[in-house]
Amino acid sequence: MSADMMRAVVQDGFGGPEVLRVERVPRPVPLPTEVLVRVHAAGINPVDWKTRGGTGMAGLLGEPPFTLGWDVSGVVEEVGFGVTTLKVGDEVYGMPWFPRVANAYAEYVTAPARQWARKPATIGHVHAAAVPLAALTAWQAVVDTAHVQAGQRVLITAAAGGVGHFAVQFARHLGAHVIATASAARHPWLKELGADETIDYTTTRFEDATRDVDVVIDLVGDAHDQTSTRSLKVLRPGGLLVAIPAGVSPELAEAAEAAGVRVTPFLVEPDGAALTTIAGLIDAGEVAVEVEETFPLEQAGEAHARGEAGRTRGKLVLTVTN
Repeated sequence: MSADMMRAVVQDGFGGPEVLRVERVPRPVPLPTEVLVRVHAAGINPVDWKTRGGTGMAGLLGEPPFTLGWDVSGVVEEVGFGVTTLKVGDEVYGMPWFPRVANAYAEYVTAPARQWARKPATIGHVHAAAVPLAALTAWQAVVDTAHVQAGQRVLITAAAGGVGHFAVQFARHLGAHVIATASAARHPWLKELGADETIDYTTTRFEDATRDVDVVIDLVGDAHDQTSTRSLKVLRPGGLLVAIPAGVSPELAEAAEAAGVRVTPFLVEPDGAALTTIAGLIDAGEVAVEVEETFPLEQAGEAHARGEAGRTRGKLVLTVTN
């Protein structure tokens, strides 16, 4: 392959995992303030397969062809004019460009230098690639949006997933009392991560098992058994529901107002500074990163099928470069 070409996963239309295939495409060139990163691993998130199928961020990206992916861990290969924070050879990780196209399922990615952070030193690229989108979603929801405080009661739905397992750890780090919903098999692991209480959603409705909650981080949404609406029942007066998967419908907003609680939509943003803080927590042993399975770039379709099947503990990751 010539030096100006690279492998990337592309799709020409919306559909199932079979629309993903590896092609040779032009290698990107960094503009001023950007860096070129050689991708070692790329994380997979639910937004990826939703977008592949025509929902998720598809409305923003427009019609294919495009390359999916926003989670990257790799090494700086080239720096554009004006970059002073990174240099060639730095190991970095990031969630570039979200929700615009970032082309993370590829051998090289370009993005503004300040959308990257130095990779945590204590983990490899595979685990680092599992961090950015999920951890930034959890951090920005728990810290920047809910402003969780020590002693508050925080309920996290789908706590064993990519975002959920970080949200549990960040809330615990802040001194909150953490209540996590997950299948019973995940409960011992979630308690290791810092959950004070666990609820088996397959046998128990969480509104029957807990109350007086200050903050709900809902990672399920109303599309699945009215989870967001049911969350309103467990909140204290003035409590906050952060509704992540589907936002806030007019009906949910009306129900929250009637219940005397607050509700907010949420969408994660690139944040190199927060990733630096998160890397420090990982290196200090305060936060663990869970990767359930890895796939080579050529098996991106198989990885999507695995993720869509559900019940993943932590994250799935594509390995790109050794």
